[in-house]
Amino acid sequence: MAVKRLNHAVLYVRDVDRSVGFYEEALGFTVAVQFPGAAFLKVPDSHNDHDLGLFAIGMNATDSPAGRSAVGLYHLAWEVETLAELQSVADRLTKMGALVGASDHSTTKALYAKDPDGIEFEVSWLVPAELIDDETRNAMANVRPLDLAREITRYGADRPGLRSVVYN
Repeated sequence: MAVKRLNHAVLYVRDVDRSVGFYEEALGFTVAVQFPGAAFLKVPDSHNDHDLGLFAIGMNATDSPAGRSAVGLYHLAWEVETLAELQSVADRLTKMGALVGASDHSTTKALYAKDPDGIEFEVSWLVPAELIDDETRNAMANVRPLDLAREITRYGADRPGLRSVVYN
């Protein structure tokens, strides 16, 4: 037996309402259930009861030392279906001041951002399997800055990425 995919993620945040607003605006999440100190959000067309859980631990909470002085989770990655959607997310994250990086991992085109608590996440588009050749596979170790306009010209704005093809 092997796992198939991530079902949901749960984050400790300082202020649930602030985080709900951020994830709604930045990534299009909607609230499935919310009560004092907690919220469960979904992405459009999800079959999960929730995709992201948020639990408040208060405004005095310290930042996680993971990656600096402790082991721990680095980030979660969400996929978009097309490069046009990735461009739209990039525009929103930039406008919000949340975008902190964009990388071309050869088979994955990725944006990196931080939420209001400094929790990093990735939004990515995966190159369809039929377009991955040996040259592309071998370039995976060479991370480059993402030129989204170039990738849209290369692959098309509306071409579904790998996961969209596999699971739809």
